[in-house]
Amino acid sequence: MAGVGPLTQDWEPVVIRKKAPTAAAKKDEKAVNAARRVGADIETIKKSTAGTNKAASSSTSLNTRKLDDETENLAHERVPSELKKAIMQARMDKKLTQSQLAQLMNEKPQVIQEYESGKAIPNQQILSKLERVLGVKLRGKK
Repeated sequence: MAGVGPLTQDWEPVVIRKKAPTAAAKKDEKAVNAARRVGADIETIKKSTAGTNKAASSSTSLNTRKLDDETENLAHERVPSELKKAIMQARMDKKLTQSQLAQLMNEKPQVIQEYESGKAIPNQQILSKLERVLGVKLRGKK
């Protein structure tokens, strides 16, 4: 690099300070304190999302209204009993334990246990892995 002098470092300290409150904020604060000293009634309003990480939008009220209006009991879809039995039967035919099957699929043994007990929420990727490893067709007609 021609033309560049010797490298030097700037060792001057850098001080970073918090921004001072604006004049308007000071004026409001002074006015409130003066009113308090006089004994006037002061009403302060706290914004509901002030100081939080929530977006101020009306979508939450729409969702809450929909939930309140909803009358039926909603639940996640679970593994049907025919599928549970088919997975268990195919695993037994291959003489595999739940943990061996899970290892062949690169999944946790808990996943296989949840599917066989009917507690899992059906996932197409896991079902396709089960079909491939066990060599049976689990999906199709419901």
